[in-house]
Amino acid sequence: MKPIRPTRGSRLSRLAGKASVLAVAFAAVLTIPTSANADTTVSSNSTGTNNGYFYSFWSQNSGQASMTLGAGGQYSTTWNNVTNFVAGKGWNPGGTDPVTYSGTFNCNGNCYLSLYGWTTNPLIEYYIVDNYGNYNPSSGATKLGSVISDGSTYDLYSTQRTNAPSIEGDHSNFTQFWAIRQSKRTGGTITVSNFFTAWAKAGLNLGTPNYQILATEGYGSSGSSNITVSHGGGTSSPSPSPSGSTSPSPSPSPSPSGSTGGSGCTATFTNASDWGAGYTGAVTVKNNGSTATNGWKVTMTYAGNQTVTNLWSGTYTQSGQVVTVNNAAYNGSIAAGGTTSFGFNANYSGTNTAPALACTAS
Repeated sequence: MKPIRPTRGSRLSRLAGKASVLAVAFAAVLTIPTSANADTTVSSNSTGTNNGYFYSFWSQNSGQASMTLGAGGQYSTTWNNVTNFVAGKGWNPGGTDPVTYSGTFNCNGNCYLSLYGWTTNPLIEYYIVDNYGNYNPSSGATKLGSVISDGSTYDLYSTQRTNAPSIEGDHSNFTQFWAIRQSKRTGGTITVSNFFTAWAKAGLNLGTPNYQILATEGYGSSGSSNITVSHGGGTSSPSPSPSGSTSPSPSPSPSPSGSTGGSGCTATFTNASDWGAGYTGAVTVKNNGSTATNGWKVTMTYAGNQTVTNLWSGTYTQSGQVVTVNNAAYNGSIAAGGTTSFGFNANYSGTNTAPALACTAS
């Protein structure tokens, strides 16, 4: 049976988040006009920022594929008998905020529409696949479990890449995480935190976020897409795996959770994965006010010796047992009654108890 997309790393990872290094090796960075409404067509390998969004374009046969960058998170692509091609818009770094997208996706052959990204420490390449052509990327892989999210069941897989191109160089060893939607769609909300949590429960732990895009990709195929992507929406938590699916044993330590209110917002904490000497935490911030926030701050106070090692979808400082988290540039505005989230990794010894939380909004 054909293994799970063994050549994906070679065409995706060449244009990862460390664009300043890889652009020298593979292509020059395209200069984007300053007009927010100007459409720019990209047909050579490049990464950059366009109308407030990170973008990435890579193709083995650049003359047979192109991406047109539109307003905000909009982009369109066309490709014809391309050997290997991927392009999309998103964020650098990515995070756990829900991603909403809409548009069209047309494919003749092997192609994918997915939320795609990288993390470092550990080096991970991940995919949340919403649609694909005549080849299911799970072919030949071992199923680890499944999760119900955003109106469908997604099957979970992981594969290992050896001596392959990545955001850290041409000859890297890394793991690919997969979540593949059983009911294909083009458009909707991807509740990213559900998948990060499901992977963690399956023993697949992500690292520090690098870039994240809503990607169109083709492999030995032809097609087109027109996609608009943004942050927002989402469901609060993943549903249990359906009957008959296989999942690894739960984390060895209990998963503490708790919430507390503050000035205009509430913060809720969940221990997504705990391995005895460290854990991955997730915090959901809810706007309790009647108008949108301009920014927010969450204070986490530990009773033990927990030390945050990295955090995404926010900025943080730690002084002793107190960790202060401020919103990132893109998620400070939360609509009335809406939510956003951030995640982090932390080390500890002894007993891991949930932090006390305080939330303030401006």
